[in-house]
Amino acid sequence: MKLSELQDKSILILGFGAEGQSSLRFLRAAFPDKTIGVADQLAFEKLSAPAQELLRRDNPLRLHLGADYLASLGAYDVIVKSPGIPAIRPEYQQAAQSGKRITSQTALFFANFAGMIVGVTGTKGKSTTASLIHAILQRSSPDAHLIGNIGVPALDFLPQLGPRSLVVYELSSHQLEGLRQSPHIAVLLNIVPEHLDYYETFEQYVEAKANITRFQTAEDFLVYDADHELPSRIAASSAARKIPCSIDAPHLEGCFLHGGQVFFRTEWHEQEAVVAVDDVPLRGRFNLINVAAAVAVAKLLGVPTKDVAEAVRRFKPLEHRLEPVGTFGGITYYNDSIATVPEATIAALDTLVREVETVLLGGTDRGLDFSGLAKKLLHSEVKTLILFPTTGGRIWQAVCEQDPTAPSRLLHFFVESMEEAVRLARQHTAAGGTCLLSPASPSFGLFRDYRDRGERFKQLVQQDQ
Repeated sequence: MKLSELQDKSILILGFGAEGQSSLRFLRAAFPDKTIGVADQLAFEKLSAPAQELLRRDNPLRLHLGADYLASLGAYDVIVKSPGIPAIRPEYQQAAQSGKRITSQTALFFANFAGMIVGVTGTKGKSTTASLIHAILQRSSPDAHLIGNIGVPALDFLPQLGPRSLVVYELSSHQLEGLRQSPHIAVLLNIVPEHLDYYETFEQYVEAKANITRFQTAEDFLVYDADHELPSRIAASSAARKIPCSIDAPHLEGCFLHGGQVFFRTEWHEQEAVVAVDDVPLRGRFNLINVAAAVAVAKLLGVPTKDVAEAVRRFKPLEHRLEPVGTFGGITYYNDSIATVPEATIAALDTLVREVETVLLGGTDRGLDFSGLAKKLLHSEVKTLILFPTTGGRIWQAVCEQDPTAPSRLLHFFVESMEEAVRLARQHTAAGGTCLLSPASPSFGLFRDYRDRGERFKQLVQQDQ
């Protein structure tokens, strides 16, 4: 919705985390005298300190805080929904069916931003790909900005952006849900089951992801992972010009690997080698599709090849993504806390090959299938599993179902804290071995988020032995 459409509407901000707070700041700047509603399931004293301070300073407001916060939906014309509030809640569905206009920070940004958007989504690899695209674009476009799910709320940026600005927008499924506008350049990485505690079915999750291209036209571009079925299926129904990316096979157009080089081939079948695979600073074959997608976007936007190659070579891997922590007491540690699905842990084990002796696994249960991970563990050199609740139990059960002799082959420990996990890792990983934190599960419960989990792991392994 354009800001002008909100002038005479009553507005409720639903959810008051980082995005909700950003939405309030944005709307208050536009409408200094409007009474704005704020609803959140937390009571005032349970909100973060910045959220409390913002509410104290802002006026006029109507607060709907605590367990009955969803009862407020019917009193407003427009609901600005924050990510993470499930659309399957009956109160939410009733509001939608009654004609309430439901929007989001993402939708507000798309509607009110006059420049170009490069949107990036997928289950894993979004942050790395978006950050690499931004690093490349910055070399030739100082007005390029990285926003969205990467951690910076989009509306905080909007006042300083102009029609010549370019934003790289990392988009989660929650941010894409309900969106009715797609970016000019969309990047669609692979999609695997996740957030099954939020969506009723995996197909609903896929449909949310598909919004990144659903409203594109023939004037737009879709850069997609052509090595996997779901991105290819979504691309087949897209109206945009399609730019496939592959690390398995060359295509007539797009970005692919061949002879140790990342190539880009135009629609006229002209091709050039952009960067050598050996120059890519990201470990793991899975990361090469992220590089290919970033290269494709850069070439579409006319970035000189030498600048693309230099930016890729200088790119620093992001924290918590197969991050080497160091060698302490003869043990090498890797922090892959971002691995919140089994496929990510499998990719980490494939990358480190025979190095890993101990793996820290488990976290929040979202109903994911661990049978593939169990097979990978049983066919690896892993000797010790350290298992967090609640999925640690399910992972161990999956291992035993694959091989009833697993208890005689693998040491396994159930733990309740990172301190206990690291202590056991030190005891049961031989000098010269590798310990990998790659949980295959979200972090909530014992930890605030994956960053908190990864930081705690790094702090503990770096302490004096």
